[in-house]
Amino acid sequence: MNRSEATALIERYYAAFNAGNGDGMLACLADDIAHDVNQGQRQHGKDAFRAFLAHMDRCYKERLSDIVIMANDAGTRAAAEFVVHGKYLATDEGLPEANGQTYLLPAGAYFDLAEGKIARVSVYYNLADWTRQVGG
Repeated sequence: MNRSEATALIERYYAAFNAGNGDGMLACLADDIAHDVNQGQRQHGKDAFRAFLAHMDRCYKERLSDIVIMANDAGTRAAAEFVVHGKYLATDEGLPEANGQTYLLPAGAYFDLAEGKIARVSVYYNLADWTRQVGG
């Protein structure tokens, strides 16, 4: 994989995200995907990622804009920066109560890529900013 192939893979991943296409996102992932959840534990495998997506769909409705993707020449590492436009639909455990609050949040992600798939994704955003925006 080279830089342009790596960038195209991340573009497909985020296009699937914005289309609400969980299967499309999963198709971009290695079977043993390592997923570093913001402020949480590392999860492993597509089944864990599928469960994460179901949880996110229940609690949040999100769309990303202003996506900028960078990759190294070898196509083994990538990063993305974007803005999350969200709506808090259902209370997530340990977080403020949901009542349809909207939020606008800068975020980023880092990727390891192997054999044409995403092998690791680590997502970061400012949880204190999100909490302030939803009234926590």
